Amino acid sequence: MKVILTTDVDSVGYMGEIKDVKRGLARNYLLPKNLAVEATAGNIKIWEQKQKIVEKHQIKRKEDAESLAANLTSVACDIKVKVGEEGKLFGSVTAQNISDELAAKGFKISKKDIVLDSPIKETGSYDIAVKIHPEVPASIKLVVENEEAEESAGAPASEGAEGEVEAAEQSTESSEPDVSESASENESTAKEQQENQES
Repeated sequence: MKVILTTDVDSVGYMGEIKDVKRGLARNYLLPKNLAVEATAGNIKIWEQKQKIVEKHQIKRKEDAESLAANLTSVACDIKVKVGEEGKLFGSVTAQNISDELAAKGFKISKKDIVLDSPIKETGSYDIAVKIHPEVPASIKLVVENEEAEESAGAPASEGAEGEVEAAEQSTESSEPDVSESASENESTAKEQQENQES
């Protein structure tokens, strides 16, 4: 069934485009929600008269896509994973994983717009293409890293080592003589000797 999209619709098309879609999609979703109208001769004529509005919308959409593409080049998309022997991942990194990571950084990119020939199953750096506009190429830099390597690198010194240092300090303190006590004992002995001599 042919329809004219009255607004941008994810995974279908953009405002003003005539699309051939499944009848169920049109009847149950696009038409009831006013996202599209049936592509009759009358409706096509009406939308031809709105061509300036459509063109203005298309220009704005392209400008937004160019801005997004520029911002994506500066995004560091790092995904930490569990890794087995020879750098092989337990599982894989999918378009959904990348979409979630981008969302956490404030970029709303559908997994359908992330171009992966196949799921990623090894650590390393990847250039991932992103579909944001037919005329605007975009990509992101993806780094897949071993999460255990980061944990071991950032691990604090062991408690055992800290305990040994503390014990050594305490031992040093206890081995030092108490000067005040020693002086007091010497003074007492001197008094006793003087009293004995006088007597």
